[in-house]
Amino acid sequence: MSQSNAKPIVTLRQAHLTLGSGASSVHVLKGIDIDIDAGQSVGIVGPSGSGKSTLLMVVAGLERLDSGQVHVAGHALHGLSEDAVAAVRGRSIGIVFQSFHLIPNMTALENVAVPLELAGRANAFERARAELVAVGLADRLTHYPGQLSGGEQQRVAIARALAPDPALIVADEPTGNLDGETGRQIADLLFAKQSERGTTLMLVTHDATLADRCDRQIAVRSGRIVGEDAAVVASKAIA
Repeated sequence: MSQSNAKPIVTLRQAHLTLGSGASSVHVLKGIDIDIDAGQSVGIVGPSGSGKSTLLMVVAGLERLDSGQVHVAGHALHGLSEDAVAAVRGRSIGIVFQSFHLIPNMTALENVAVPLELAGRANAFERARAELVAVGLADRLTHYPGQLSGGEQQRVAIARALAPDPALIVADEPTGNLDGETGRQIADLLFAKQSERGTTLMLVTHDATLADRCDRQIAVRSGRIVGEDAAVVASKAIA
């Protein structure tokens, strides 16, 4: 299905970012230009060290560009203060990390509810409970991360990302720390929730099977966009 009339929810223009300083500095992103339409699922692929995860962190507002522009959900992140970017992230961007990033001394329910409370959302615990039930963890609400399997921890992380009802989900190797079957279940859950809610999904992955499930694949190499997956481009042209 063509999305040519959809409004871009993510736009980057001539995005440059260097990490480190002096002799150890690395020019990670080199003039990235991207448009991603609302409701799309986009796989960011490429070799290790190509800048994929850094690109995702720029879109999430966790890395600041040296130059260029990044617009997300109608906000010019490059022109905002750190506090303002954090506020946009809390409302509009859900993040799923490879290593879950749960707070170990908080229960599953607290891990999902506390960010909602910090963002000033009403009924934080009720919303968190509903999201955990929706990802299949109704009987794990009071368990701590150390009492959960890797797959269960990632389900908590997905519930946390979805709870604010964000316009955009960014996922950095969301199945990377999971075994094959658990990874497939988590991928199924992530794509199902994205489809149900019409959320935009950007994910970085080395898993070709996971990338193939996306509407688009954008290839990154040495900090530059080097094209889209040929099969995906061909199917879009036919549509």
